[in-house]
Amino acid sequence: MRKGLFAVEANRKIARGTYEMILSGDTGAFTAPGQFADLALPGFALRRPFSVCDLQGDRMTLVYKVVGKGTERMARLGRGDVLDILTGLGNGYDLARSGQTPLLAGGGSGIPPLYLLAKRLLERGKKPKAAFGFNTAAEVFYEDEFRALGVPVVTATADGTHGEKGLVTDAIKRCGGFDSVFCCGPEPMLRAVYDAADVPGQFSFEARMGCGFGACMGCSVKTKNGYKRICRDGPVLERGEILWRTQG
Repeated sequence: MRKGLFAVEANRKIARGTYEMILSGDTGAFTAPGQFADLALPGFALRRPFSVCDLQGDRMTLVYKVVGKGTERMARLGRGDVLDILTGLGNGYDLARSGQTPLLAGGGSGIPPLYLLAKRLLERGKKPKAAFGFNTAAEVFYEDEFRALGVPVVTATADGTHGEKGLVTDAIKRCGGFDSVFCCGPEPMLRAVYDAADVPGQFSFEARMGCGFGACMGCSVKTKNGYKRICRDGPVLERGEILWRTQG
């Protein structure tokens, strides 16, 4: 973990309720795709965690959805604004455990960290493919960016206004064969992908966080290997250690 100041270079709307922010600063603490940054916003007591979408030298890209007052404040930031950010948090995805043809499955705000993951897998000679899920066409983003990397993308929307009609699991059915899965998104989606893709996998979980680096224990979850802190021992968990919470 490293603390530093980052300057906003750009902050633009890329889909309904979704923004892309590019910041410049010391990105040296990041070692794996799937790690996250924890932003301090003026006027707010708790930091906000965001998975990193891309890293290029000293530039870091975050893609975020406006869901409350904190992210509303973020959406108003512009070039030259400076943020205090903790970087290099969490464990990230283990690329050494990928198959040759991994599937990247994401829903909505779970898609951004899969972009950096795709780049790193391609650098290793892997052939990833992607399955995305959104609610409606107005919320779709980053399809073109993945395809520009050479990653085939199948997208599903719940209302059928773009791509396949249905959920990310419907998109998975159209992706063809794959030998491992990397997934990120809300827990119901993670569980659906877990059930639909019976291959080795790594699943990135969302959780409410206090400190963001494991001190407060506020984001602990029970796994087959005991309790783990999503902010420090996660957010990525291996398929074989996940215990799903009882529904109902």
